[in-house]
Amino acid sequence: MIQILLADDQPLFRQGLASLLSLEEDLNVVGEANHGQEAIRLATSLQPDLILMDVRMPVCDGVQATQEIHARYPWIRILVLTTFDDDEYVFQSLQAGALGYLLKSTPAQEVAIAIRNLHRGYSQLGPTIAPKVFSHLKPETKTKARPEVSDKFSNFSEREVNILKLLATGKSNREIATALNLTEGTIKNHLTNIFCQLDVRDRTQAALWAQQHML
Repeated sequence: MIQILLADDQPLFRQGLASLLSLEEDLNVVGEANHGQEAIRLATSLQPDLILMDVRMPVCDGVQATQEIHARYPWIRILVLTTFDDDEYVFQSLQAGALGYLLKSTPAQEVAIAIRNLHRGYSQLGPTIAPKVFSHLKPETKTKARPEVSDKFSNFSEREVNILKLLATGKSNREIATALNLTEGTIKNHLTNIFCQLDVRDRTQAALWAQQHML
């Protein structure tokens, strides 16, 4: 059962979403927050598996709450669910630690699927959000590769290169471990080193880097 916290300042939307998600046998809404500060407090007390986070809320917005919660409890997955598709909100949310970004116009069934995917370790970007993210990833030509990119490649072992390539395709730790005939613990150790080498905070940022430079 995936335990979910809803953070949104619109009570009617929260209640409606909670009702729809309750129809899914594997999803359970354990709490509702009216603003980001309350989301931080409830994340501490409830320790949900996943938070559906709006971005524009009073007292403390969703970006600030995401950053705070991700710093304290990096194992809690955060999926932004909002009406705003501004580039600033999208990139700030992902940089703060969110693993996904969907609009509230997304059908409830697709939101449920996104929740399950995030819980498995996949990133989720809505169909109008993904182009915004990838449009900012401008691959360098092979003849004009940036020195710092080449330097980062040279720091990776062959195994870490293979892990990055699989990460870029959306594979979970378990799937990467199976593909490379390794344990999940070994994959996690390699990912920790990869994050340090790339100077990124999480899987989403590492996957975006790999998608830009390795696929």
